[in-house]
Amino acid sequence: MTEPQTETAAIPAARSLGLLGAVNARDLGGYRTAEGSLLRAGVALRSDGLSRLTDEDLTRLAGLGLRRIVDLRSPAEVREAGADRIVDGMAVHQMPVFATDFDVHATLREALADRDPGKQRALLGGGRADAMMTGLYRWFVTDRIARERFAGVLRLLADPDGAPLLFHCSAGKDRTGWTAAVLLTALGVDRETVVTDYLLTNERSAAVVTTVLEGFRTRGLMDEPELLLPVFRAERSYLEAAFEEVETGWPDFGAFWADGLGLDEAVLAGLRANLLAP
Repeated sequence: MTEPQTETAAIPAARSLGLLGAVNARDLGGYRTAEGSLLRAGVALRSDGLSRLTDEDLTRLAGLGLRRIVDLRSPAEVREAGADRIVDGMAVHQMPVFATDFDVHATLREALADRDPGKQRALLGGGRADAMMTGLYRWFVTDRIARERFAGVLRLLADPDGAPLLFHCSAGKDRTGWTAAVLLTALGVDRETVVTDYLLTNERSAAVVTTVLEGFRTRGLMDEPELLLPVFRAERSYLEAAFEEVETGWPDFGAFWADGLGLDEAVLAGLRANLLAP
């Protein structure tokens, strides 16, 4: 397995899927590996939640020949936001990843339920929101069940009939971001490109985040909605914390792949066959 490099690679333009109901939906195709292979377009897609897709969005997805959708949301998130909108022929795989100690959505509900600015500041201010997010990313690596769920996405992508596949959570940022980071790293994409892909969420979701936070203010839910920015934004430090946890627990990424994720060379070979241009 190719180790991640640190030099900056040329980043292709953001490959948005153009979905009105999922603004962070994009294609991982176009990135180049250290060995010079190119990730094929239209086979590995990442997204935010699909419950608000329009009919036009569904037509667009159908045109991609999408076979499988992996939903990383918790059951509570699905109940609150709604199930994925899909078309015939798409199989949805529920692989919930959620941490009781780092439950971002529970924290958000708690912050909005109590409109007391002091309590909201005590919950989120003083670096506490950042610490929660950093802890969540470390948990992605240290928790056995979380690792199994992330590995499950990779196994599906490696299956001969697995792609095209789209994986998503609610915002397409954290669980989706870590899944994409592990996938790209395994295929040999350099670390700086992996981070840049992760940070594209901020570009794709900026308008939505601004609207949501301003809505919290105008509706009187929060005096300081900017307290939630660490929750709503992708930060390099979050992703670096996850990779640091990998480096703490395993000698190298290859060992994490085998021992941490329980994946073998056959899965890696399947990913290369499905996702990399010949």
